[in-house]
Amino acid sequence: MSVVVVTGASGFMGRAVADALAASGHDVRRLTRAETGDLSGATDWGPLIAGAACVVHCAARAHALDDRVADPLAIFRSVNRDATLALAHAAARAKVGRLIFVSSIHVNGGETNATRFAATDTPAPQSPYAIAKWEAEQGLKLIAAETGLDVVIIRPPLVIGADPKGNLATLLKLMRAGAPLPFAMVTHNRRDLVSLTTLADLIGVCIAHPAAVGQTLLVSDGVARSTRDICTTLARLNGVHPRFLPVPPALIGLVLSLFGKQAMKSQLLGNLEVDIGATKSRLGWTPPNPL
Repeated sequence: MSVVVVTGASGFMGRAVADALAASGHDVRRLTRAETGDLSGATDWGPLIAGAACVVHCAARAHALDDRVADPLAIFRSVNRDATLALAHAAARAKVGRLIFVSSIHVNGGETNATRFAATDTPAPQSPYAIAKWEAEQGLKLIAAETGLDVVIIRPPLVIGADPKGNLATLLKLMRAGAPLPFAMVTHNRRDLVSLTTLADLIGVCIAHPAAVGQTLLVSDGVARSTRDICTTLARLNGVHPRFLPVPPALIGLVLSLFGKQAMKSQLLGNLEVDIGATKSRLGWTPPNPL
């Protein structure tokens, strides 16, 4: 069995990916913060990836930083860009065959209008998190060109599953507390998600598929959902029962605008749709089990 290293293997995404790869027969080496320490450009990856055939890089700083941090972009760059590029250089030196980098659909932008995001779009990252991911992607392509390292980039949208992180964790906490959510009428926006099962399945395909090399691949479950549908799906996955209030979306948007919450307004009321047609046709792959 080939050795596959999974970074961030104790996290929400990395744990699920590592479990799925192990179940499919790979010899999985799980790296957590206990092995790597805090990630940066100085992280010594060499001993941790020695002998691996593939590295799946899930570790990242993904969630909101403390408001008191003076320069959030610098921290995101250190973790999500510099540590990633240090890993790629170490992988090339160690003769690792392939590096799969889990990036973000937010490299494309924050919201879609008439057309879905595609891998061929001109990147338009808006947040420090997305900017650092985009810079990491660019650096990986340069390292691949210089060293011959096989690089695969995957851009997922919001990842959904049991006990999620980030904004979905906040929604779940509210639902578990019995708090009513004002989304009964938010049924016309369309947002693509990706389940842990789908993401792990695509990563498993990319480990050995020759057509994945050098590609930027978009992924989703292939079924866009409204905000109300997302809450309902999240509740079902976690065994809770959501309560909704019938608040007009325009009123929600007005309140969020008044409080300067434009990003939250976009996330709750806007569209973010992903075109996975190129991924499916290139790899002969389909999402295994849309939620």
